[in-house]
Amino acid sequence: MSRTPIKKALLIAAALATTGSALAAGKLEIFSWWAGDEGPALEALVKLYKEKYPTVAVDNATVTGGAGTNARAVLKTRMLGGTPPDSFQVHAGQELIGTWVVAGRMEDLSSLFKSEGWSKAFPADVLKLISTKDGIWSVPVNVHRSNVMWYNPAKLKEWGVTVPKTWPEFISTCAVLKGKGVAAPLVVGENWTQQHLWENVMIGTLGAQGWENLWAGKTKFTDPKVVGAFTTFGKVMDCANKDASGLSWQQASDRIVSGQSAFNIMGDWAAGYFTTTKKLAPGQGFGWATAPGTSKTFVMLADSFGLPKGAKDRAEAMNWLKLLGSKAGQDTFNPLKGSIAARTDSDLSKYNTYSKSAATDWKNSKIVGSMTHGAVAPESFTSAFGAVIDQFVSSKNSAGAAAAAQALAVRAGFGK
Repeated sequence: MSRTPIKKALLIAAALATTGSALAAGKLEIFSWWAGDEGPALEALVKLYKEKYPTVAVDNATVTGGAGTNARAVLKTRMLGGTPPDSFQVHAGQELIGTWVVAGRMEDLSSLFKSEGWSKAFPADVLKLISTKDGIWSVPVNVHRSNVMWYNPAKLKEWGVTVPKTWPEFISTCAVLKGKGVAAPLVVGENWTQQHLWENVMIGTLGAQGWENLWAGKTKFTDPKVVGAFTTFGKVMDCANKDASGLSWQQASDRIVSGQSAFNIMGDWAAGYFTTTKKLAPGQGFGWATAPGTSKTFVMLADSFGLPKGAKDRAEAMNWLKLLGSKAGQDTFNPLKGSIAARTDSDLSKYNTYSKSAATDWKNSKIVGSMTHGAVAPESFTSAFGAVIDQFVSSKNSAGAAAAAQALAVRAGFGK
């Protein structure tokens, strides 16, 4: 009996097994803090991924909490425990590089950037943020602007005030508003939103170069100009609501919509909230300006995703990263999120009035990174800085807060 039919049968069986394996449903776990009001933008990306890879079961794992404060704690447990998600959200910059890259826990994505042509698609400022001399470590899905002041145009007209352009002018405007019965002209929320406000006061007082000098170790936090900026921050906080610690950033934004407060300093994810959740028209239901003193500066952060070593579903994660970095992916996500694409070839016809203005400023402003959102300071500094802000808000001791911040900078390795 010839063995040829047997060989053919074995070959056919092997081929069928291979085909069956290829068609078998894969899995992908995405880890982020985009839930609730920030969920629709991520869900749109997941939908796009499922259209491209219909056999993959996507686990959209989210941990709620503004700015990722809770998610980072959960992520640390998983990374150190050897059970990393397939891909996770992180703020581009030191939040990833100073934590998981230096620990050798992330894969270098340089080959992906080369094969996808991304070194030409992303601007130099973004590439610098996600790179070290040893590689490229994450794929940015957007660029957010953090130095935005939001307001209700109709209420400002009713109160007879204009948008302040400097922090001293802001403090004077708050006094006018209090005289008109506005108890809290400025609305802030929980601790991280106060840190967000602090960095905007610092940049608006020190200037963009002065801000960069802090993180380069060229200027100490105990420098008289920095101490003076802490004092200005204290005066700005005197304009704020007393129940800040109990408010999320969305609840703070709601007080602008309702007219309970006049101003809120928040990143432009607030634009996504106003338009996607509250269904407000830019320029009518809400207005915006750069934070006082920062008109020629774009304070940026980028949400990005990396590939941890040991990811169980590496092939699916790589396909996820390819989608994130694509023009289609970015122009699906960002119009809903309130951010602009990290790519330079975005189709701005898909974006609203606010986002178009941000895209213009991105090209024409001095770009600096956000401390609060992981761009310029290592996590060893940022994770402890919240306590400095809490103590300062309670005591208004500028010199003491500056000394405490300098001690953190020294401990983190960039203070001198």
